[in-house]
Amino acid sequence: MTYQLHYWPTIQGRGEFVRLALEDAAAAYVDVARGDKDDGGGGERALMADLAKGDHPPFAPPYLVDGDRVIGQTANILLHLGPRHGLAPRDESGRLWVNQMQLTLADLVAEAHDVHHPVGMGLYYEDQKDEAARRAKEFRTQRIKKYLGWFETVLERAPKGGWLTGQHVTYADLSLFQAVEGLRYAFPHAMKRLEPKLDRVIAVRDAVAQRPNVKAYLASERRIPFSTEGIFRAYPELDPG
Repeated sequence: MTYQLHYWPTIQGRGEFVRLALEDAAAAYVDVARGDKDDGGGGERALMADLAKGDHPPFAPPYLVDGDRVIGQTANILLHLGPRHGLAPRDESGRLWVNQMQLTLADLVAEAHDVHHPVGMGLYYEDQKDEAARRAKEFRTQRIKKYLGWFETVLERAPKGGWLTGQHVTYADLSLFQAVEGLRYAFPHAMKRLEPKLDRVIAVRDAVAQRPNVKAYLASERRIPFSTEGIFRAYPELDPG
């Protein structure tokens, strides 16, 4: 069965964490909003219309349609996909642990977003630049280090194998790759200073990038470039050298 992924067609955003899992697993899926080339909104109108359907409507993209199931929230989607595609442990304790790591990454992603929108979602970045500068200083000097340092500790304590759970890659490893890539784009100077202390985290990033299906995806047109419209945004004034 072909999955239907519903997300904004022009940004990586939170949908990219789901895309990476689907691509790594070589799962059949349609990126619905991106597929509607004749829609003046690039498929966005259909995407928004679908949000109102069903008894359990998702709050916002991304959401995944799998047969009769409509599953919202990135971590929830990955919790569903992981066991089906060999990207999560078989035992309940292991699945919960991988979900916990994914939820921690979700917190990191939310904080990265709030750097450039610290006052309100409805305001432009230009309307809150002073507040963003204050928020960015704490994020790049304290919060990135705290999050990625925690993952470095997890990898240090994990069974041998190099992945977050040891010998087997999970969707949390794929998502850690995406978080590192996003932070490198948005905060290159801060990451350059931090990475020498994150050998294991960067090793996971590098290993994910070399997985055959992921490598092919990253080199394809399906991989949307980072931009100043997504979660991770490169504003030089927020990451001084």
